[in-house]
Amino acid sequence: MTELFADTIGDTLKLVPFLLVTYLIMEYLEHKAAGRTQALLRRAGKAGPFLGAAAGLFPQCGFSAAAANFYAARLISRGTLVAVFLATSDEMLPVLLTEAAEGATIVRLLALKFTVGLLVGFLVDFVDAFARRGGQDQGPQIHELCEQEHCDCQAGIVVSALRHTAGIVAFLFLATLLLNLAIFYMGEDSLAAFMQGRPFVSVLLTAAAGLIPNCAPSVIMTKLYLEGALSLGAAMAGLLAGSGTGLLILLRMNRNRRENAAIAGIIYGAGAVTGILLELLG
Repeated sequence: MTELFADTIGDTLKLVPFLLVTYLIMEYLEHKAAGRTQALLRRAGKAGPFLGAAAGLFPQCGFSAAAANFYAARLISRGTLVAVFLATSDEMLPVLLTEAAEGATIVRLLALKFTVGLLVGFLVDFVDAFARRGGQDQGPQIHELCEQEHCDCQAGIVVSALRHTAGIVAFLFLATLLLNLAIFYMGEDSLAAFMQGRPFVSVLLTAAAGLIPNCAPSVIMTKLYLEGALSLGAAMAGLLAGSGTGLLILLRMNRNRRENAAIAGIIYGAGAVTGILLELLG
């Protein structure tokens, strides 16, 4: 149990630098660059899914956490957020390196995550643009997010960013602790057995397991794939659906529950469809 608490603290502390930098950027944009932010994002918006898919490949889930906050403030598009979530490496890359996986295996998994994140992200943005055709783009909503979080933005950029960070870190610690306790009592062997089985059924199960906002699924699925216990399709379904704590922060920061459910559905669907296609091709 002591190790479980230590793991929870470690998992939470790893995100603090990402969260603090995220909120410092958001506070700066709100206080100093509000007039230029929207024009800048409009110019960079079409490349958002490409940049998001590239950023997501970095180890850990810091970029997915940052992207969830940026999306809640409408600083990035939904397609960019989806691209980050699908491409997020979380613990996959560290496990691959620790287990001395072949270079070709590492490149293949990263290329698949980047490609799916890129394509689905652009598709989501295209559909959103078509649905919004003739409508008004609301633009960044940092001020509204600050009011929602009661961060007392008049206190200054650094103080406000620290308050934002402290609030989210406390939330993440409690949520991660509960998830770690659930996985501890369930047992990693049981979770591994849950992910295995008949090929197409296992794809749907691993995609569902990937939605668990915790690093454990990505660790388990990567190891099972390297050991040959999971097919490429089943492993990719779960690894694509897994965005670390990104989905958890989205649920906390974005008050539109229907929108959050739609994003989770897109992530799950992209992982499951990709997994099934890989099973058919393999």
